[in-house]
Amino acid sequence: MSTVYEVFARKARGEPLRHIGWLTAPDDDLARVYAYQMYDEERWFDMWVAPRDRLLEVFNSDRNTALGR
Repeated sequence: MSTVYEVFARKARGEPLRHIGWLTAPDDDLARVYAYQMYDEERWFDMWVAPRDRLLEVFNSDRNTALGR
């Protein structure tokens, strides 16, 4: 079974992380490898992956909801 991961990176220390894409992988270790291979077109300062199902919504202006209210 594969998990969808969101990929975030920054080009320089102190810059905010930005979303650069997504990928699917069977586990966290391979997600790191896949992210490095798939998104190596830039010289990133650092890169992070997070399972999509663990991202928590705080606010959605389309639904006018905050913190699950």
